[in-house]
Amino acid sequence: AWYAPGAAVASMVHAIATDSHKMFASSCLLEGEFGLNDICIGVPAIIGANGIEQIVEIALADSEKSELQASAEAVRKTNALL
Repeated sequence: AWYAPGAAVASMVHAIATDSHKMFASSCLLEGEFGLNDICIGVPAIIGANGIEQIVEIALADSEKSELQASAEAVRKTNALL
């Protein structure tokens, strides 16, 4: 697993360097998006010259919202251990 992460980073750097506003799944600090605050978690985001230009808040089914909440709680528990 060395090519895919490197290719993803190269694509992200290219989006920043060319200000292409391309969408990537990125770990972003959420401030109310998806009903979450003060946590970094993977969500779709537009990347451009300024880094994260916009977090894309897609509509989620109730089951998906529950799974995202559970994921966020797992991240919070891991962060607390650190």
